[in-house]
Amino acid sequence: MSTDFKSIPLIDIGPLLAKCDDPDMGEDPGVAEVVRQLDQACREAGFFYVKGHGIPDSLIKKVRTLTHKFFELPYEEKLKIKMTPVAGYRGYQRVGENITKGVPDMHEAIDCYREVRQGMYGDLGKAMEGCNQWPVNPPDLKPIMEEYISLCTELSRKIMRGIALALGGSPSEFEGQRAGDPFWVLRIIGYPGASKANGIGSPENDIGCGAHTDYGLLTLVNQDDDITALQVKNLSGEWISAVPVPGTFVCNIGDMLKIWSNGLYDSTLHRVINSCPRYRVCVAYFYEPNFDVPVEPLDVCVQRTGGTKKFGRACYGEHLVSKVQTNFVV
Repeated sequence: MSTDFKSIPLIDIGPLLAKCDDPDMGEDPGVAEVVRQLDQACREAGFFYVKGHGIPDSLIKKVRTLTHKFFELPYEEKLKIKMTPVAGYRGYQRVGENITKGVPDMHEAIDCYREVRQGMYGDLGKAMEGCNQWPVNPPDLKPIMEEYISLCTELSRKIMRGIALALGGSPSEFEGQRAGDPFWVLRIIGYPGASKANGIGSPENDIGCGAHTDYGLLTLVNQDDDITALQVKNLSGEWISAVPVPGTFVCNIGDMLKIWSNGLYDSTLHRVINSCPRYRVCVAYFYEPNFDVPVEPLDVCVQRTGGTKKFGRACYGEHLVSKVQTNFVV
């Protein structure tokens, strides 16, 4: 459950990654300290920065540079990969096409998902069937993003091993039938600079992305280093800025982890307001459970929260499809 946090903690996960595939990783003092910090961050804020993550800074920056280059293209060029339901909700969406709680968001984006073959998940996955639409320009965007996705998937798996220990489970709690075959989502997002009216910005009308929680397990946010726009809501209703920290990812937990933890960890409301006149980009990677997995509170978490399940059973795929089909004007 989130608290009245005033800042977002920074965690060096290097010691966790160094021992992540050691069967006795939980006994290592360095791992134990990272696990303690992860537990505190997930309980108090649901958000944290990570450093020592092992993904090259050059790649992180390249991902953002290519994102800027794509969004600088003429509108007609971007429309060549227009998102439609027929494409499995993959592709480009213009500013205002994404909807949060009925209100258009002031961002444009390319949405990508783990590719779903026909019949892969039966009727459950039918809406998501399709291949990702990658632009022809910039020509290296597709291979760079695919390398990035692969590294983010492996990093997320390792962070989730630490979170599993923090919850009192085994390191592999979120592998196998729960998230051993993880779904993933990548949103490549561009936020236009703040509009000006008589020289005064109007942030209430320029919500880059309205207040929401994420759907799955863990999100890794790669944001421009020089523009503060991401805001996280604490228990008192204050919006706390996730000020960019170069070389880090901003991480947050999603709705499925909230259920599996029986509410020990909450998926925290957050939003984006770009009040800077400059264009801002963000590439958000979402690490998700197995698409068709039933999600209900873990026994160890039920025991730690009084013995009663606070949530019924959910299915990640159903949750995702319900959100995707109501989040866009197409």
